[in-house]
Amino acid sequence: MPGGSIYVQQDEKYTGSSPQWWYEKFWREGAQNRRRSRVVKAAVGFVLGYAVALRFDLAGLVLGLLFAGIVAGADWWIDWRSFQKTAVWRGRRHGETITGKHLRRSLGRHGYSVLDGRAIRGQASIDHLVIGPAGVWLIDNESWSPDTELACYAGRLFFGEKYGTKVAKPLVEAAEAFAELLSRETRIPVTITPMLAVHCGMLPRGGLLQAEGLTLLKPRLVAKQIKAVEGAVLNDEQIELLTRTAARELQRA
Repeated sequence: MPGGSIYVQQDEKYTGSSPQWWYEKFWREGAQNRRRSRVVKAAVGFVLGYAVALRFDLAGLVLGLLFAGIVAGADWWIDWRSFQKTAVWRGRRHGETITGKHLRRSLGRHGYSVLDGRAIRGQASIDHLVIGPAGVWLIDNESWSPDTELACYAGRLFFGEKYGTKVAKPLVEAAEAFAELLSRETRIPVTITPMLAVHCGMLPRGGLLQAEGLTLLKPRLVAKQIKAVEGAVLNDEQIELLTRTAARELQRA
């Protein structure tokens, strides 16, 4: 095998297919160990429930089974949730669909418009453009492997050991280009804030990171971050004009 050793047998799990494929393979192979661990945890829950029942003179078997069921259910939910968090990275779900639903559900009733999949002809494209009372936001979606740490050091963005400038710079430039176009066409001074919804990857505690002019955050936090901006800079007429102009001037990506 090229690059291998004739003296050391190759381990197949380090060769071949994509990281996503191997992640799913190892997840399936680990199902039996997870079930065994769940049984042990449920047994501990049963003992704890039985002890509590004896302490308060309750039905020991019933309370023990109840505790065991709660522990097993919680353990299953945590495992399932951790796997589902990688769905976008594994290509099983579309990040723009998830974020779009969050935005419409949380912002629609607060006077915000959401345009999906827009692009300046021949230039940048983005997943969502949000226009509302507190301003305008450009939102894109991205996903990294579950063990990739997203961090900021000395003002620079890092994805693991790699610089994040190649990701941040195009989004910041796209926000500037979109703002210039909308300001020119509507004669309303517009500044657009770029955001990146991170569907998989290790963000700092709190699920939010700001660096190099870009805000990175969990998809469920995007609408919350927008609503947290105080003060209204756009009225209803301006919001409508900007939305109509964006829908007309920005082609669907």
